[in-house]
Amino acid sequence: MPKTILADTRQFPRFAGVPTFCRYPLLELVPPESLPLDWAIYGVPFDGGVTYRPGARFGPRAIRDASQYVKRYSMHHDLDICEKLSLADAGDAPVQPYSCKETSEAVTGFAMNLGDPSRTKLMAVGGDHSIAYANIRATFERLDRPEGGLALLHFDSHLDTVDSVWGERWGHASPFIRAIEDGLINPNRMVSVGIKGPLNTKADLDYAREHGVTIITYDDYLHCACDETLRNFVHRQGDHPAYLSFDIDVVDPAFAPGTGTPSVGGFTSAEILTALRQLKGANIVGADIVEVLPDRDPAGITALLAGHVMFEILCLDAVSR
Repeated sequence: MPKTILADTRQFPRFAGVPTFCRYPLLELVPPESLPLDWAIYGVPFDGGVTYRPGARFGPRAIRDASQYVKRYSMHHDLDICEKLSLADAGDAPVQPYSCKETSEAVTGFAMNLGDPSRTKLMAVGGDHSIAYANIRATFERLDRPEGGLALLHFDSHLDTVDSVWGERWGHASPFIRAIEDGLINPNRMVSVGIKGPLNTKADLDYAREHGVTIITYDDYLHCACDETLRNFVHRQGDHPAYLSFDIDVVDPAFAPGTGTPSVGGFTSAEILTALRQLKGANIVGADIVEVLPDRDPAGITALLAGHVMFEILCLDAVSR
């Protein structure tokens, strides 16, 4: 019997009904036979931490709608995700639209109580990248504070280790410096993939380099056989718990125009799915997908890609079981 029960598309077409992430059941409607829950997926409709274009608060809603056509069987991994994992849409976390810090606290409290804390993994769907800190903290706490902090698999055009912008220390440029300071993330077990674009100054790289973060720029990935580098990084982590944070702006805006801080010259949609698959073997314990800004993408291809990224991340966990 499948662990996740989906509505029959021959009776309830994908264009009908109330949309949930990938058509997974709402948390409160998960049948007893599907428990314990493996993943609780929830939205965080917040973009108060942005430094350029707002609008990512509408990301969770857009991704739910676009993901109705994300199906359950992976040809690459040869697995049916619903046979392996019990999955649910846990709704949206509460937010405080005028405060990054208060939103982080509210989201952490919400996420702490989802599913079975000893078993259920958390995926947060943003929203801007400031929301990552809350899901990282909840994941860390629910794992009983793993010694040394979590490993971090980070896909982004930007390092997000800026101390503050306009005096705001909890915005979308700062989630990882805060997580490192608080011992949630081990920078020596952190890799940032896809970094690209002009910087404000060369010093923008200093914090990550000085703290041992592995940086794989998009040019590195394209020209230096970095598929192997990424696989080797995963291999070195062994079974250490790893969190995956995915900013949609790591993808070239030609393929993902709906984002608030677009950076040209990046991954195609095909390349990014291939890159994610190089993480096979990682002990993924939590994840987020952020920075989808649907108003800048009338065709919806950015939200559609985010839905497929969600599927690929869940496949990484399913294939390891």
